[in-house]
Amino acid sequence: MTPRNGFRSPPTVDVGYEVFTRERWAALARRSGTDLSDAEVGQLVATGEPVSHEEVVDVYLPMAQFLSLAAQTKREGQRAVTEFLGEDVGIPPFIIGIAGGVAVGKSTTARVLQALLRKSASGLGIDLLTTDGFLWPNAVLEARGMMGRKGFPESYDQRRLVEALAAIRAGEPEVATPVYSHLSYDIVPDEFQVFRRPDILIVEGLNVLQVSTKGPSAHVVVSDFFDFSIYVDAAEMDVARWFRERLLTLRSGLLEPGSFLHHLASLSDDDVTALAQQVWHQVNLVNLRENVAPTRNRANLVVEKGSDHLVERVLLRRP
Repeated sequence: MTPRNGFRSPPTVDVGYEVFTRERWAALARRSGTDLSDAEVGQLVATGEPVSHEEVVDVYLPMAQFLSLAAQTKREGQRAVTEFLGEDVGIPPFIIGIAGGVAVGKSTTARVLQALLRKSASGLGIDLLTTDGFLWPNAVLEARGMMGRKGFPESYDQRRLVEALAAIRAGEPEVATPVYSHLSYDIVPDEFQVFRRPDILIVEGLNVLQVSTKGPSAHVVVSDFFDFSIYVDAAEMDVARWFRERLLTLRSGLLEPGSFLHHLASLSDDDVTALAQQVWHQVNLVNLRENVAPTRNRANLVVEKGSDHLVERVLLRRP
């Protein structure tokens, strides 16, 4: 069997999971008019990612319905416990973590699930938090000599991320988090995303499933706050190609002088391809192998994509 990652194949990769083919998974969906239109799908997908309406209906609709059921079940259990204890406290949000490597499609997965949950979970607040906002500002990374390791666990303000999730879980009326700009490739000064007691929170990022034993918040990690977790997976050689293709596509839109990657607009296809390969092998692939891929088996659900970027299998770890 060819290793999915192109260089090794963990022998216990599917242990504990029930494997669903795309056809079997699609058959689970209750098609009640809560899917998305073609226009809505087009607004949600990342650059270069071929997510169609069919993909939404076959893969993401049953996933959203499963998550909605899991969230409802947990809320009902929490409500029963608080009533038994005679407490008058709010129900904490159902928190979903989404992990995966660069360019694998985790951001699109998060946005599509958020949109579907908003349609199906009438009256509930469904928010999305991306961990890019907790990257250290570029000035800090440069001062620490870490710009070449942007995206690695140490490039994030882990303490601030943990504190934000703890506050949201505790039901704080408002929790403000930093905002990251992919245009400037940096944290936006004095701009914040405010969370106001969401019912369901989706947390998306490279390393959200990692268990760290270092740092000031070693006794608490991000995934401690998750009620359910998803890992988006694909073969290394495919993700490397998607990363290269995404950079080539993005180049045509990098005409604004304020863009961090504005210099790419003047490069040839060969130059951009060479740069993409360099960044992939020196940064993204190293981070994937050392930090991201090892967390795959910690996820409750794994989404496996084929070389065409379309989902082929869904692996579910039963509660």
